[in-house]
Amino acid sequence: MLFVGAYERNLDDKGRLALPAPFRDRLGEHCYLAKGLDKCVTVVPAAVFEQEAATIAAQVRSGEITRNQARALAMSATLVSLDKQGRVNVDEQLRSYAELVTASTVMVAGNFDRLEIWSTDRFARVNDEGTGHLAGDDE
Repeated sequence: MLFVGAYERNLDDKGRLALPAPFRDRLGEHCYLAKGLDKCVTVVPAAVFEQEAATIAAQVRSGEITRNQARALAMSATLVSLDKQGRVNVDEQLRSYAELVTASTVMVAGNFDRLEIWSTDRFARVNDEGTGHLAGDDE
């Protein structure tokens, strides 16, 4: 299961987002939305998220990560279903975290094993930085 590419999408006034068609089949009926790194919202297939949750619980028990880190992720996660139009509802807590504004354009980008939902401004900055690293501009 591989998610690649980036797409502009509209986040409607109710917080619903139509995911790009190439990603929908790979996600299945259910997926998790959660806080992602660098202030994006991650969209993770249910089976992948559940495996990661088991790994995180083991890391907490071994002291590799804190309970508060695990809690922050767990409390932000929401199991969602895609509707008939391929939309998911991005709740207010996640929209606020990622600075997503309803009735505006957002970016939905693949990040190999998951999708990421970005504000367009933040996406541009993160993409420019990553592209600079690939081009060797940071040397």
